[in-house]
Amino acid sequence: MKALTWHGKSDMRYETVPDPQIEDAKDAIIKVTSCAICGSDLHIYDGVMACMEHGDVIGHETMGEVVEVGADTSKLKVGDRVVIPFTIACGECFFCQRGFFSGCERSNRDFDKAKKMWGNSPAGLFGYSHLLGGYSGGQAEYLRVPYADVGHIKVPSNLSDDQALFLSDIFPTGYMAAEFCDIKPGDTIAIWGCGPVGQMAIRSAFILGAERVIAIDTVPERLALAAAAGAEVLDFAEADIYDEIMARTEGRGADACIDAVGTEPDTTSGFMAVIDRIKVATFMGTDRPHVLRQAIMCCRNFGTVSIVGVYAGFLDKMPMGSAINRGLTFRMAQTPVQRYMPKLLGLIEEGRIDPSFVITHKGKLEDGPELYKTFRDKADGCIKVVLNP
Repeated sequence: MKALTWHGKSDMRYETVPDPQIEDAKDAIIKVTSCAICGSDLHIYDGVMACMEHGDVIGHETMGEVVEVGADTSKLKVGDRVVIPFTIACGECFFCQRGFFSGCERSNRDFDKAKKMWGNSPAGLFGYSHLLGGYSGGQAEYLRVPYADVGHIKVPSNLSDDQALFLSDIFPTGYMAAEFCDIKPGDTIAIWGCGPVGQMAIRSAFILGAERVIAIDTVPERLALAAAAGAEVLDFAEADIYDEIMARTEGRGADACIDAVGTEPDTTSGFMAVIDRIKVATFMGTDRPHVLRQAIMCCRNFGTVSIVGVYAGFLDKMPMGSAINRGLTFRMAQTPVQRYMPKLLGLIEEGRIDPSFVITHKGKLEDGPELYKTFRDKADGCIKVVLNP
């Protein structure tokens, strides 16, 4: 089959790889009809993600048609149309039974490696390094789905691929980011990053009852899309974000702050962002947490900081004195997608949200290497890329 494969920093290739096979009786194979490039994939593209190997098939936002099932797969049949969550979960372990599917104790085949780095291991992920299972991803013509009875949601025939695809990651992640904020009537939510996850978080915050959303970015197309959803927008290249948020909240700060950026913020966002980049470039740090620092400082006393941007290692110079003295709550996770899929599918079917609004660029799988570059460079107004193998 054809797939997109990683061969080093900024080196994504469209090439032939072996077809996936049923390896376990709980597996299924799907023929991919749509897949997407995620902001998290750019950490791989930029060479930031550890434990990648040349030829790895990447991608974790995937949907398609079931073409083969293992003997112990009882909830799927050939021909079913499904979205696949990016988190791989067994459905039976301590964490899965509690709905924390991204903490699955069985699905990460690199469990010991992850435990050594992070103290314990999260779930395995599709297409996201040999620190998280080394599973082939879904930017391909076919995908093997382990624990397939747990790792899917069936899509009604009246929904298009474009409407359903983002149940795989960015819609649940944005919704979880807003849910973490424990939104009450009248709340103001500040969101750093108006990429695809940030856009979903903006709309989810309003769905959950926020009165105001302040959206922070510098890319004109992203800010325009945020404003179209009803958010107040701030361009961090033109405004002092702390001063603006304080001015707009009577000096109190936002009720909750969402970091939807993570480890690779724009380096034009201030002096500390430049210092962070220098530290990473000189191997004095692993991540660039400028946005998270700012979110902490802009949150009101006893507010919540919700973190869904990806961080991989150790963060430097965090204002923990501010957080502890002002009673902040931190909530964060890789999204337990399976937990959110049924509810969010219902929101789509009810017409309360159509996640396809975020798509700006479409192409074939063979267009992937060039579209990776377009997405990374935010060129041509690119906010979200969908590929149809």
